[in-house]
Amino acid sequence: MFFLLILALAVLYPAVHILNGWLFDFATINHHISLIYLPAFLRLFNLLVLGSIYGTFTTILGGLFLMGNFNESLALALFNIACSASSPLIALFGFKLYFKRRIQLTSLRDLSTLTLIYCICNSLIHHTAWLFLASTSEFDLQAASWMFIGDFNGALLGAYLTKALIDTLEKRGFNFSGSSQPKN
Repeated sequence: MFFLLILALAVLYPAVHILNGWLFDFATINHHISLIYLPAFLRLFNLLVLGSIYGTFTTILGGLFLMGNFNESLALALFNIACSASSPLIALFGFKLYFKRRIQLTSLRDLSTLTLIYCICNSLIHHTAWLFLASTSEFDLQAASWMFIGDFNGALLGAYLTKALIDTLEKRGFNFSGSSQPKN
């Protein structure tokens, strides 16, 4: 059953990426940056729900499924996947290192802090990788800022949509109020 969840979330990742491009075409800066990027939420969701190893694996698998959607070199595509998968992992480890504890999934402060760290990491890691791969000649702070904003907006929107879905399901008789331990 766990394998099916991993596979479903891995397939959901490119589907949400494609849907995001369609829904938020007006917010697209370029083919790698949008001012609203919902898959940013899924990267964190995968990690928090499935744990560090399986969550990262799920994001990598989803990135591999998505790879054909871009017209770029294999090296650049694999670097983008590595950046996308490593950013939430680095943010989570940074959170644990700084606060000397695990994230509390019921704490809005913890989730907000992790989201901010993740969005900063993701933007910096992607733009640094593009700099080293020579797809750009200098670090573009403005594009990095736009990516941060897009990831943050997408993560917030994804969290709100997930909360609305949980509330709707609870009204229909599903119970999600039991405590759960984070998988991180």
